[in-house]
Amino acid sequence: MRYSELFISTLKEDPAEAELISHKLMVRSGMIRKLATGIYSYLPVGLKVIKKVENIIREEMNAGGAQEVLLPVLSPAQLWQESGRWALYGEELMRLKDRHQRDFCLGPTHEEVITDLVRQQVRSYRQLPVNLYQIQTKFRDEIRPRFGLMRGREFIMKDGYSFDRDEKGVEVTYQKMYQAYSRIFQRCGLRFKAVEADTGTIGGNFSHEFMVLASSGEEEVVSCRQCSYAVNADKAECRPPQTEPPAFPYAREEAHTPGLKSVPDVAVFLNKPVTVILKTLIIQADNEIILVLLRGDHELHPEKLRKHLNCHEIALADEETVRRVTKAPVGFASPVGIDIHKVIADLTVETMGNFVCGANVEDYHLTDVNWGRDFHIDQFVDIRRVSTQDTCPLCGSGLEINRGIEVGHIFKLGTKYSKMLNATYLDESGQSQIIVMGCYGIGVGRTVAAAIEQNHDQNGIIWPQAIAPYQVLLLPLDVQDKNVLTLVENLYTDLKAAGVEVLLDDREERPGAKFKDADLLGIPLRVNIGARDLAKNQVEIKIRRSGEIFKLVPDDVKNKLMELLGNLS
Repeated sequence: MRYSELFISTLKEDPAEAELISHKLMVRSGMIRKLATGIYSYLPVGLKVIKKVENIIREEMNAGGAQEVLLPVLSPAQLWQESGRWALYGEELMRLKDRHQRDFCLGPTHEEVITDLVRQQVRSYRQLPVNLYQIQTKFRDEIRPRFGLMRGREFIMKDGYSFDRDEKGVEVTYQKMYQAYSRIFQRCGLRFKAVEADTGTIGGNFSHEFMVLASSGEEEVVSCRQCSYAVNADKAECRPPQTEPPAFPYAREEAHTPGLKSVPDVAVFLNKPVTVILKTLIIQADNEIILVLLRGDHELHPEKLRKHLNCHEIALADEETVRRVTKAPVGFASPVGIDIHKVIADLTVETMGNFVCGANVEDYHLTDVNWGRDFHIDQFVDIRRVSTQDTCPLCGSGLEINRGIEVGHIFKLGTKYSKMLNATYLDESGQSQIIVMGCYGIGVGRTVAAAIEQNHDQNGIIWPQAIAPYQVLLLPLDVQDKNVLTLVENLYTDLKAAGVEVLLDDREERPGAKFKDADLLGIPLRVNIGARDLAKNQVEIKIRRSGEIFKLVPDDVKNKLMELLGNLS
């Protein structure tokens, strides 16, 4: 492709609304353009990258035994009503009516549609297993679309669904898809972890998220430094404390702590380690007020607590509620003498004794407090955030915490949808059995954006070769020089004939402007051809990722490029 013929327009400045580097660089490099909030047009360079990711997905899904289909974007309401999700899905479901006032929605996902298709086709155990997937545009009316392709209202997704006779069968399919997903993200040149995760609104009883590791990630990934343990922070556990509370509790005393509310301030003032401070939180769980206790150096994980309580929302109680319940300002709450009937403590609190906590009196704390003697605890539960100070629950080694961007998610759905939609088959005995399902999704646009988050510098994108829009950029510095143009055209023709994807920057622009656009676009290899170098019988090849430069005679350029393309990832 010649740059002069390419439909592209690069920008010098970041778009005002862009927060993530991937959003900024995708707009600046001419990959996407905003049509409306959360809705983007894909320009040729951006679409080339999207298609490369799609092709890798297709090849690995097909190799894993899946078959591609294409399902309707528009879904009738009755299917969603059968599954119960028409009412449950919420405002993200984009609903509409046709001219006959029948209800439809634009598919955010396709469990209902694919299950309906299979229940019409599959009758016998002999037709199972079946594994189907599609790559298609999805719609979710996000309340706050942001981050470019990371969280849009319209997005490209690969969603797949498997249908097996039983749990044993779905386990085999699940492992095939796990391996296929691992190969997909490896081939895309991404550093990732597959982590155990919550099943969310899709449902099911087991799942893995595939997380691209990047500092801008919205999710926390907890993993062991030694073994294979890796989980989403929502499911992260650690080795339970091995110590016991002190055998000889001291007499409780009151300490004056004027104006001191935070754990670190109280610890310093009383000359105590933060590990003997008890953090007391007044929590609003739906319509109930509960007391939550943590060790002073630990933080509450709200999602863990919400799941344990099986409630919709939890939040710290407001200042007025805290005063009403504790008779003191925020910062002095205590489990001692408080009128709250549900008290939940983290597992580590069980090993604490002779600790410090609030006194439910302004400017006072209690010392040498002990649970059981001074107050009751209803339950000890894992409700805290895991830290790097904790150890792996499997092998006892140290844990590390990274930020991650979810690009893929696989689920064991079980019979959640097949039971509600009556998707059954006849077994060897002629008995009707419910089909067991799995679900497998990849955000195609998110994968591209995540690749940029992981592969960029201050000058622009650094594409992994497998998903780069072009493999080689030919950059003539003197487009009026006959010798330069002759060499460039010959290289262009030879590389294309060898199957190399080449972009020839034939614009009459200053070299500096071309260099800036070259770095912005992030093409793996750049060939700089200038009249001055050519007079010395030299051509320059530069590797975008490392900045390494090779000076070669013109006759060796093609072979060197082919060698480098074979080694780059």
